[in-house]
Amino acid sequence: MLERLNETLAHIEGRLDQQVDVGELARIAVTSEYHLRRMFSALAGMPLSEYIRRRRLTVAGAEVLAGRESLLEIAVRYGYGSGEAFARAFRAVHGVGPGEARRTGAALVSQPRLSFRLTVEGSSSMRYRVVDRPAFTVVGPRARVPLVHAGPNRAIVDFVRGIDPRVLERLEKLSDQEPRGIVAVCDDLDPSRAEGTELDYYHGVITSGAAAEGAETLPVPAGTWAVFTTSGPAPRAIQELWRDVFTEWFPANPYRSRPGPEILRTRLSPDGTEADAELWLPVEREQG
Repeated sequence: MLERLNETLAHIEGRLDQQVDVGELARIAVTSEYHLRRMFSALAGMPLSEYIRRRRLTVAGAEVLAGRESLLEIAVRYGYGSGEAFARAFRAVHGVGPGEARRTGAALVSQPRLSFRLTVEGSSSMRYRVVDRPAFTVVGPRARVPLVHAGPNRAIVDFVRGIDPRVLERLEKLSDQEPRGIVAVCDDLDPSRAEGTELDYYHGVITSGAAAEGAETLPVPAGTWAVFTTSGPAPRAIQELWRDVFTEWFPANPYRSRPGPEILRTRLSPDGTEADAELWLPVEREQG
C-alpha cells in the first residue's frame, strides 16, 4: 500500500501545473477515493488537497523569486484565474504576496515533497476483529460539531452535558446490538478530515427498534466492520487508536475504509482519567 501511495505522490509531482484528478490518484493507489483521502490525511497529517496546494505554491514561489516570467503568467500556469486569486493563495501559504516577495527577495515557506515509509517497531500488537453486520439503526440526539484531532472536543462535551439523563435512560433500553449501551457515532465527515471541518455527532444506541422521543435516527446498511479495542488515558488513548488504525493497521491488512458512520463505545474510570474503548469502522476488502 505504501509503495502505491508513493506512486501517487510522484504522479502529483509531475502535474503541479495541471489539474490533479483525485480519481486518477485513487486508480494509481488501487483503492477508493474515500480511502485514499483518509489514508493520506492520517499519514501526512494534512488533507490531500492541502498537500497539493502547498506543493504547487512552493514550486510557484521559486518561479516568482526567479523573476523570469510575469506574476500573471505564473498564476495562470498553476491554475489561478486571476492575479488576485493567486496573490491570496500565495499569501496564505507564504505569509507575503508574490509582488512583495519578488521585490524584496523574501524568505518563502517550502512544503517538502513527501514520501511514505513503513517503520516496524514491534513493540505492541493491535487488538482487532472483523465482523459482518446486518443493517441496524443509530438512535439518539444529534449535533453538528467541528472535528478535533487532539484533546477534548468542547462542542461534543457541551452537547452531551446538555442531554437530559432521562433521555439516555430510555435510549439504553433500546440497545439490543453490539456495541451495547450508549455510544458515540460520527457521520458525514468531510473527506479531507481537516481540523475544524464539521461532522454529525450522535449520542445514542445501536438498535433494531424504533426511535425514542427527542432522538434522531441514522439508518446504517449491512456491511463489514473492523473492531479495535484499546485502554489508556482519556482521551489520548482513543485519539491515538484512531491514528494507529490508519497509519499501521490499514497499510498492513487487505482492507480499506468505506463511507459510513464511525462508532465508539467508551467506558471511563470513576475519575474519568482512564478509558476502555471499542472503535467500529466500516471497511471492505481490497480488490486484487
